[in-house]
Amino acid sequence: MRLRIHRGTQEIGGTCIEAEAQGKRIVLDVGLPLDAPDEAQEKLLPEVPGFRERDDSLLGVMISHAHQDHYGLAAHIRPEIPVWIGEAGHNILKAASAWVPNGHAFTDPHFLADRTPVEIGPFRVTPFLVDHSAFDAYALLVEADGKRVFYSGDFRAHGRKAALFKRLVRDPPADIDVLLMEGTTLGRAGTEEGFETESDLEERFAEAFRQTEGMHFVWTSSQNIDRIVTIFRAAKKSGRVLLIDLYTAVVLEATGRDTIPQSHWPKVSVYIPQSQRVTIKNKGLIADRDRHHRYRVYPEDLPGLAERAVMLFRPTATRDRGVASVLKGAGFSYSMWQDYLKEDSSRRVLDWLDRHGIEWQVLHTSGHASTADLQRFAAALAPAALVPIHSFETGRFPEFFDNVVLREDGEWWGFEHHDQLDEY
Repeated sequence: MRLRIHRGTQEIGGTCIEAEAQGKRIVLDVGLPLDAPDEAQEKLLPEVPGFRERDDSLLGVMISHAHQDHYGLAAHIRPEIPVWIGEAGHNILKAASAWVPNGHAFTDPHFLADRTPVEIGPFRVTPFLVDHSAFDAYALLVEADGKRVFYSGDFRAHGRKAALFKRLVRDPPADIDVLLMEGTTLGRAGTEEGFETESDLEERFAEAFRQTEGMHFVWTSSQNIDRIVTIFRAAKKSGRVLLIDLYTAVVLEATGRDTIPQSHWPKVSVYIPQSQRVTIKNKGLIADRDRHHRYRVYPEDLPGLAERAVMLFRPTATRDRGVASVLKGAGFSYSMWQDYLKEDSSRRVLDWLDRHGIEWQVLHTSGHASTADLQRFAAALAPAALVPIHSFETGRFPEFFDNVVLREDGEWWGFEHHDQLDEY
């Protein structure tokens, strides 16, 4: 078996890894770079034989999880290429596709399941469910030609599924020749020892809600299911109702989990802002609306709910008349990666908050492992070689890990012996 990392040895996002054995190939992730402009996406598709033209040696694509930086360029590969992805992750993509710009869902994909091997030509791929801010995320063990490569995907140890990390560290796959390990947080200030857990964050949210006189708005991703659970639990603790929009209701429904907050739950209601009412009309999403209609509140209901509600926020809310009616005494929390605040659209939201005298705070924890948890992970798997990916600081990995082998985007490399890697 030999490997080629098309993108990821020097950057976060856009991950794409090609594996070849016995003249056959599979690809792990087809990610969109974080800084990719919309108009240039197709040009960024990696030069993998079979992506654009037929090549029967390409057997399929494995998507580790449903984040754009891991699947976002898959819309540009030939639709005949078999794709594997977690079932719940795909259901979320499918439900969200009509609601988000450039939404994409796969046609008739195959589904990954925790620790259930998939045989693809000479390859045997075993998914391992991991704790991450994307729902239904997997690490992938790839075996071929007597070699074993473990691709970590994105993971953490402090989310609501932290038990998955503990299980993997306690009972790791043995005899790993190469560990392809993410290092998203490496080099960031304050990330060495650890992050707040989702439970820690829940307590901070609950206190913020208690301290707010009127409506409390939370700006977060509707597809960060762990965070929605955190916010719901904090709202309930503080005696408040959680108001979700229709897009969020559809995404939560798509998880298929009765343990995840749903529109019909007590202490949950659906508010459809004007922007989404336009989307419903323009895209014919009447069925989505009707499934959640019974749990809906309207603009005229919001003033009476303001002191006992938390509302999920999105930037179009700054133009919504219902939201405009409940700004007195409002609170606001931002719960996403802070670099997004540098974008022009975010600056407009911050200016809106300033104009209305609404104080805001950041309440967030990372979707990726701390350096300490990366070290625990690497020590447990004890690979013959650790190849860093998904990091801007791959050159610093030898400071923290043993057996590090640095690679460049686009180079093929393989392993002649268990204890060393050789270039082809």
